[in-house]
Amino acid sequence: MGNSYSEIRPGLQFLIFTGIFILILIVANIIGAGIILAVYGLKTVTALSNLNTAAPNFINALWILQTAGTTVPIFATPLIFAYLIVRDPQDYIKPNFHFPQILFFLVFAIMFAASPMIEFLSNLNQKMVLPPFLKWMRESEDNADKITETMLNMKSIRDMLGNVLLIGLVPAIVEEFMFRGCLQTIFTRWTKNTHAAIWITAILFSAFHIEFFGFLPRLFLGLLFGYFVAWSGSIWTGVWAHFINNGTAVVVTYFYQKKITKLNPDDQHVFNYTGYLFSFIIILFLLFIFHRIAINKTQTPEY
Repeated sequence: MGNSYSEIRPGLQFLIFTGIFILILIVANIIGAGIILAVYGLKTVTALSNLNTAAPNFINALWILQTAGTTVPIFATPLIFAYLIVRDPQDYIKPNFHFPQILFFLVFAIMFAASPMIEFLSNLNQKMVLPPFLKWMRESEDNADKITETMLNMKSIRDMLGNVLLIGLVPAIVEEFMFRGCLQTIFTRWTKNTHAAIWITAILFSAFHIEFFGFLPRLFLGLLFGYFVAWSGSIWTGVWAHFINNGTAVVVTYFYQKKITKLNPDDQHVFNYTGYLFSFIIILFLLFIFHRIAINKTQTPEY
């Protein structure tokens, strides 16, 4: 149901949303750094800035900074925007479950069928050569990989379950609320074209992670998440897909670390070109079924 708040021009909505996010991001990072300084001292803060993973309390401090400085801003911004600025959470977050539950199964199938395509795009991305003035991107990604490796160092099933929650589920919820919830809705209103909105949001989603050599596979994932949400009308199909992607990576990494499987999660040569082709065909087929079921869903009144 429209109101004067949600009738703010889409371009202005985007500026307001961005401003809220930047403000919360700055404040939250200052608070996070302050907590680390108060609890662990200046040496730990310095260790974080230097990525000294061997320093005492590094991992605990990293989680504090990750939670306070990244997770909280990404989660708080869409909630504040949807509930307090436009006052239309049903349209800007889409938290409803008014869709055929079989779509959850189809999302599951599509995400696993997508593994070869993600590998293909990753390999394609790796072959791209950066100009000299962008070499800093490679260094930035190496640092990000170092942090990820530290966070995914799991010694027990408890560690794995904790990471499935903190790396798998939590980011899936907060990032989908932000990107496929608010931003995709803003761009849909702005462009008046669902496909354009999905692509723009997916590009921003991939760029947001500041990982050039993972841009294409993350763009592809963003497109899948975007169409799931747009066709189902619910954020939870995107969250479920996002969680499958993240959670699977955590579980496979744990199994590999414990030598339960020989499948190295960092191996980008598991499939061949035949596998890539079949993956692409299966994804298109399952997306077609998803779309047909979603648009022909039983007409249930939404409240």
